[in-house]
Amino acid sequence: MCLAVPLRIKELNGTDAVVERDGVSRKVKVNFIREPKVGDYVMVHAGFAIEKVDGRQAEEDLEAFRELEAVLRTI
Repeated sequence: MCLAVPLRIKELNGTDAVVERDGVSRKVKVNFIREPKVGDYVMVHAGFAIEKVDGRQAEEDLEAFRELEAVLRTI
């Protein structure tokens, strides 16, 4: 089983990108993405963007992650 997280592309430099979620940025490879653009949401797994995702769906997924994180903080 793998976990991929939706992140928004903030910067592009060839096949390297900086992606962001809630103010946290990291570098990933976008080799597998056709025509990536700043502002696109991509699913990221193990340092690679593996597919583009719809912005609305990405925001819904991110909200679910935030809710889960809030619950886990109370345990």
